[in-house]
Formats: sequence, C-alpha cells, structure tokens
Amino acid sequence: MESKVHSTIRSLPPDERPYEKCFRFGAGSLSDSELLAVLLRTGDREHTSIDISREILRLSDGSYSLYAIHKKSIEELMRIPGIGRVKAITVKCIAELSKRSNRLTFNDKESLNSPSLIAARFMEDMRFLQHEEVRLLSLNGANKYIADDVLSKGTVNKALISTREIFKTALSRSAVNIVLLHNHPGGDPKPSIDDVEVTKKVKNAGILMDIDLLDHIIIGSESYVSLKECGYL
Repeated sequence: MESKVHSTIRSLPPDERPYEKCFRFGAGSLSDSELLAVLLRTGDREHTSIDISREILRLSDGSYSLYAIHKKSIEELMRIPGIGRVKAITVKCIAELSKRSNRLTFNDKESLNSPSLIAARFMEDMRFLQHEEVRLLSLNGANKYIADDVLSKGTVNKALISTREIFKTALSRSAVNIVLLHNHPGGDPKPSIDDVEVTKKVKNAGILMDIDLLDHIIIGSESYVSLKECGYL
C-alpha cells in the first residue's frame, strides 16, 4: 500500500468521507471498501481506513471482492498493515453477520421446488467454506422446509457420504423428500464421477425407503450445478 498523509476518515477531504456520503445519500452510495472503512473507523500512521479496507478486499488474483472477508482467516487479516487482533475479529464478525442476514430472506413455509431456490438458500453459507461439507435438506410432501443437517465435513478435496447416515437423518426428520448439497472448495461446481455415482446410489436407496431424492446440488464459489438439471436424476 502506498503511504498516505491521512490516517483517519475524518482527516480526508469532505467529499471523500464515507460518513458524510452515507448521511447525505444513504449507505447504498458507499463502495464496499467505504462501508468496511466506516466499521473499521481508523487507520494507522501511514494508511487510511479506506486503504486498509481495500487490502482486506483484495484477492490473490489482484481483484477486489467482499468474498475476501469470508475467505481470509483472522491470521491472514492480521498480516495486513493496520490490522490487529480486534479489527481482524471485527471483519470476521461482519462476514458472519452477512451470512446470517442472508438466511432471513427465506420463508420456511415456501415450497422449495426449484434448484435455484435451494441453491440461493445455501449459497452464502457454503461457498466460502475451505473444506468440503455435505448437507441434507429434509422436506415434507409439499417440498416445504423441515430441517437441514451437516452430514460430513471433509478435507479440502473430499468428504465421505454415508448412505446409511443420509436415511437415518431423513427418517429422524420425518422427511418425505430430500436434497443433497455439498460444496467444492476449489470453486468449480462441475460434478465429478464420484458425485454422479453417489447420487444414483442414494436415489436408488431412496426408492426402497420411500424417500425421494429430488436433487443433488453442488455449490461453487460463484455458481452451482444441479445434478437433476444435468439429467442424472
């Protein structure tokens, strides 16, 4: 980061101060880095809080995204000049709040009849994970939400899916229909051969159990893949 003579938002020119912009035009007028700078409040002797916010939002490829506040660990954040333990924790708490607020937009009484609705519900929770995680979505006969359960947490490359555990959980939730979800930490949601084979195995087992596997959705960093839409179900 380039050295700056201003170390706080208050010392910036009036038309560059996020507080004033927010007051006059609303929070929607602020950039991602400006919003983050307001929450960080201060910079250090050499960098404004906006400078520091930009570094927080910088990804390894040089681009800037809010994705970075989810991806970076507390330790990684603390390596940024001007970020100590308290500010690093603040940033991670902001990331968690954003995920939780996303959940509030969903109505549990709504029928989850499409892959896009289901993916939207779980995207923010799962696309930032650094490990592979498998979840089971349990639905009633009208495809309305009953519960979602984490079945497995794996390494960065693989999580094991137990068919027995899937249907044990589904039965405990009195599910009529189920959807499998898992993420690809690498970001590419393209299904592997194993993903397709597991999907067919669970589908066939569900027929015997009278519990229908409606879909298997793979979450990537920016998009998802529905194995039903791909023709595997």
